[in-house]
Amino acid sequence: MTIRPAAPMPNELRHFMRAGQHPARSVACPHCAAATHRPCRVMSSGRTLTDIHPARRSAWAELTAVCPHCQVAPGTPCHTDGIPLPDQVHARRYLEAEEMAA
Repeated sequence: MTIRPAAPMPNELRHFMRAGQHPARSVACPHCAAATHRPCRVMSSGRTLTDIHPARRSAWAELTAVCPHCQVAPGTPCHTDGIPLPDQVHARRYLEAEEMAA
């Protein structure tokens, strides 16, 4: 029997094959500096978390979805009357990002 090396999996497929992980783990966490596809952790103890930080979820939504509320493109921060929201996105942008990931 011949053992063949496994073919490399494209990154697009690898991301969607990660069962049980939130799609926001595809972005590095700005809060705890966890690398992409790595779990968030507590900075003081180094303990890994089962969920992700809200800042990571916001960064993911900002990078992947258009905001229906303020009509900005992916990668552009949400704003209110021209003033950017600090490290936050509108709730409708979360919904849009989760619909795109599904």
